[in-house]
Amino acid sequence: MKALSNNQVYRRTGGWLVTLALVYGVFVGSLALMQKDLLYFPGAVRFVPQEYSLKELEPLVATTEDGLKITSWYSPPRACDKMTVVFFQGNAGHLGYRNYKVRPWLDAGYGVLMVGYRGFGNVGVPSEEGFYMDAQAALDAVRAKDVPENGMVFYGESLGTGVAVQMATEYAVAALILEAPYTSLPDVGADRYPWMPVRWLLRDRYDSLYKIKKVHAPLLLLHGELDRVVPVKFGKELFAEAGQPKQAVYVPEAGHNDVYNLKVQQIVLNFLSTIPTDFLLNRKP
Repeated sequence: MKALSNNQVYRRTGGWLVTLALVYGVFVGSLALMQKDLLYFPGAVRFVPQEYSLKELEPLVATTEDGLKITSWYSPPRACDKMTVVFFQGNAGHLGYRNYKVRPWLDAGYGVLMVGYRGFGNVGVPSEEGFYMDAQAALDAVRAKDVPENGMVFYGESLGTGVAVQMATEYAVAALILEAPYTSLPDVGADRYPWMPVRWLLRDRYDSLYKIKKVHAPLLLLHGELDRVVPVKFGKELFAEAGQPKQAVYVPEAGHNDVYNLKVQQIVLNFLSTIPTDFLLNRKP
């Protein structure tokens, strides 16, 4: 068998490299085009509160800055001195799957606003800027019901922590609770796929690390030590940049979706009970 010359080896190697580069380029391009489908996973079924033991919640329809009518779900506080907990869900499913988090807040007499997102049982296509507009519209609608900004506590879950942090830079809320938060989506993506140009590809960035410095509300951060979706190191980095007062709870046995256990539920309720509410007594019932 005749041995290949150096020139033939170089040509074949070069051909393989070109082929690999083309395949890689096509793969990267496909990911760029499909990134919203890979980031947002709306539930196929529309959320109906009664079916998830949340019958107190009523629809709150608000028009966004870009003209969409988005339905969120609201139940007012049962007493004048109770806060309203504003819940921002993660990137998958619908609000009903979070009933076990919301139910204790309702039972304790707190008001609850579950913010609806475009594309999640509502018209529109999910996006970072879109979610911000959805949240702003819902918050402004609740403020119109005589709920002051400092009578609200923002609770963000996973991807929703990015929405909660952004809103906490815009509204003077009483407190901020973040469950399984991140520094930014490009940080998490680059950590998981170091061989991909994630920082260049991602259009929706949710840069919470930069924004958390602008938040002036007490912070409670919750994160599972075994989280493989958003590794706990990102929560710890975000916590380090946050201002005081702040506290963090790192759950040793928890991953990404099971942080909110009974112990953490009690921690959240205890945290809510420490927020001063005397000023709310002058609020209209």
